[in-house]
Amino acid sequence: MRKLISTGSPFEKTAGYSRAVVQGDWCFVSGTTGYDYATMTMPETVEAQTRNCLATIGKALQDGGFEMADVVRAHYYVTDQAFVDIVFPILGETFGAIRPAATMIVCQLNKPEMKIEIEVTALRRTA
Repeated sequence: MRKLISTGSPFEKTAGYSRAVVQGDWCFVSGTTGYDYATMTMPETVEAQTRNCLATIGKALQDGGFEMADVVRAHYYVTDQAFVDIVFPILGETFGAIRPAATMIVCQLNKPEMKIEIEVTALRRTA
């Protein structure tokens, strides 16, 4: 059974995507930027944007019946190499014990205010 999860972001409707898609024991969370989707505001700092990304991802996983501990793969995209050492400890707070396979890439993002984007894949753990 396929379940589509939305944050209510206007980007989802405009671009035709879901925040996350659950298919069986898998959950695929789309690239998530640092917006506060309730207010559609973007914090200035990469630290605050990272925390917003993780909160949005955590909520999408929860809405799909998953937990952060189910994450098996993470992709991180930052717009400045200087951000790498800044966001590593924040990511470690969430993923330090989970230790998913991960990649970080320095690149441009869709809007100039975006400093980080994170996407994850989760596999439901079995007892």
